[in-house]
Amino acid sequence: MSDTNFDVIVVGAGPGGYVGAIRAAQLGLKTALVEANHLGGICLNWGCIPTKALLRSAEIYEHMKHAASFGLGAKDISFDIAKIVERSRGVSKQLSGGVGHLLKKNKVKVFDGYGKLLGGGKLSVEKDGKVFTTLSSKHIIMATGARAKSFPGLEPDGKQVWTYMEALVPTEVPKSMLVIGSGAIGIEFANFFHTFGSDVTVVEALDQIMPVEDSEISAFAQKSMEKRGLKFKTATKVVKLDKAADGVTATLDKNGKTETIKVDKVITAVGVVPNVENLGLDKAGVKLDERGFIQIDGYCKTSAEGVYAIGDVAGAPCLAHKASHEAIICIEKIAGQKGVHPLDKSLVPGCTYCQPQVASVGLTEKAAKDKGYKIKVGRFPFMGNGKAIALGEPEGLIKTVFDEKTGELLGAHMVGAEVTELIQGYGIAKTLETTEEDLMHTVFPHPTLSEMMHESVLDAYGKAIHF
Repeated sequence: MSDTNFDVIVVGAGPGGYVGAIRAAQLGLKTALVEANHLGGICLNWGCIPTKALLRSAEIYEHMKHAASFGLGAKDISFDIAKIVERSRGVSKQLSGGVGHLLKKNKVKVFDGYGKLLGGGKLSVEKDGKVFTTLSSKHIIMATGARAKSFPGLEPDGKQVWTYMEALVPTEVPKSMLVIGSGAIGIEFANFFHTFGSDVTVVEALDQIMPVEDSEISAFAQKSMEKRGLKFKTATKVVKLDKAADGVTATLDKNGKTETIKVDKVITAVGVVPNVENLGLDKAGVKLDERGFIQIDGYCKTSAEGVYAIGDVAGAPCLAHKASHEAIICIEKIAGQKGVHPLDKSLVPGCTYCQPQVASVGLTEKAAKDKGYKIKVGRFPFMGNGKAIALGEPEGLIKTVFDEKTGELLGAHMVGAEVTELIQGYGIAKTLETTEEDLMHTVFPHPTLSEMMHESVLDAYGKAIHF
């Protein structure tokens, strides 16, 4: 093969793209990776990783404010937003460099530029508006991700109206803030800025915050955050933003009744749109769905021969771990590996790193009922767990949903400390098609938060011990 002819070309080096490129190289495929901006993509540079670094600072600061409850003394507690941001950017830089090392180690050829499909297995790569090479392959994978969505009249300007990009690198903490949208991004930033002193109001157009979550868990999380001082307005839309030198006035509408709220800054977190523009998709014959995402089958094939799509650009759930898993499926199918099967999206867990954390996998209670299941539901509160009380984290709930007929675990939903680390246990259980009987007979270590997972299962069948 020439230096421009590859077995696989991946466009986009996010958590889907770089993982796919590495796996392809591991399987002996000559692999090229085309990336226009940052290795690691949005997730590593402007999403998952830097936000978690910011939220870790907020978590520690929150604990410091309550040091006395642990028998500790901490006077004159303060923070330096510049140093908090500096640490966050440093974490991203370190991991981005790590991705570069892994690609080099696996002999993936990286092209620094913007890839565009030309059809017939060819892809141009341009930099600064000029094409500097054309690559060819029988297999081209589009992993171009997504970006923040905006609505007319609510467009971000990077100064008074922010997206997550500006929210990640604030030079100061606004005295007041309006967050539009209560998905994971909106809720996480609402918690971050509130912890450091912002008067935060979250507006959500639907009836509950974190709309994809189980309603009981969502309500618990909202009540807990309200106790800390965050404010929420559900079933409410922001219809207009009026900017002035001294702030932004938002006009809100709830069932035809309007009100205004004036804040220093606004964060828009109303979802994402796929990066599909100027990729040559039409020329290559790649079809989009009704929402503008690339249509794929279970093995990530598009409507165009030899063209695939993974991650956010291929539709919900727009999560890094879903992108990485699709990458492996796509590559291993291309390489002819045995045992490859399509992704079951009901096995993809979701995590929100607010205070308290929220995590889930599978069907909510309502979704299970809507699908016609007769269900058994178990609950166990953090207040009944010794480790939670010892940690000073007694607020939380673990909820499990089972099919009454078969004992299948349909869904698991959590709110409380470290639940984003616990949810994988239920993820494994669902993947292995574990029943309630298997979970009941599993030995959970003591004292741990994970014991509550066991107790929630027991509670679904009237066998809980500690509550």
